[in-house]
Formats: sequence, structure tokens, C-alpha cells
Amino acid sequence: MFNDIGPLELVTLVVLAVLVFGPEKLPKVIQDATRFIRKIREFADTAKEDIKSELGPEFKDFEFEDLNPKTFVRKHLTDGDEDTFGLKEIRSSFDLRKEITEVADAVNNRDDAKAAAKDTPMAATTAVNGSTGTPDLLKKRENPDRDDRPPFDADAT
Repeated sequence: MFNDIGPLELVTLVVLAVLVFGPEKLPKVIQDATRFIRKIREFADTAKEDIKSELGPEFKDFEFEDLNPKTFVRKHLTDGDEDTFGLKEIRSSFDLRKEITEVADAVNNRDDAKAAAKDTPMAATTAVNGSTGTPDLLKKRENPDRDDRPPFDADAT
């Protein structure tokens, strides 16, 4: 419940509680708060037991944690074993690095690196010429000669 509270926040809360309630009333407030939390937990537990008893014997194995969608899917569809529906096979067949390399090769019109990437798994990370398969986005392009003018597009201006 309070897993994301750091030591500084905890000290701040303690100092704030001492300032608001005072050192004399603070132990009484803490006792009242713990008593209130205990009563709420007891109320929740009795409500769960009442619901289970009202559902009948066919729901004796019912757990309220199963109402969480992730837990429900994991329990009822895969029965705890992911290989039932081939989920491991699907996860292993999807290789993001290979997909990105293929897209970069297609963008740069490199057919030979694409063919090499299919043959060996290591070639997916290193192209034929020894450089990486992804384009170097930080590399500056060569400056054109002063006589070379960039193409003019009348519709773009």
C-alpha cells in the first residue's frame, strides 16, 4: 500500500502529524487509526465469507483475486502454462532487432545486407561491410558542390 513512500516523505508525515495532533494526542490518534483499519479489515473479511457462503458449494474454490483481469486470463486460459496456446512460440518468433534492421535496409535500398540477415542471426546486427545495419543518424551528409543546386519543387514553395 505504501511501497512508494520514501524515507524523506515518511519523516515529513511524522513531523506533520506531531505538529497537527501534538505529542500528547498522537499516541491516541494512532491507536484510533489502527483500530479503525482493523475493523474495516474484519468487515471486508466477513463480507467475503458471506458472499462465498451465499454462492453455494459449487463456488467453494472461488477467490476474489481471480476477479483481477490478468489473474483471470492467466488462470482460465493458460492454466498457468503459457505454452498451451503457443504464447512462447509467438514471443520467440518476434525479434524486434531483426525487424528494425530489415526496415533500415529497405529504407537504404540494401538488398545484400537483407539477404545476409536472413542467412545468419549474427548478420542481423552487422551488415556485410562491417558496419551496423542501422543508418547513422548523427553522421552529417557530404556537402554538395556549389554548382549542384538542390532540386526545386514549385509546388512546395
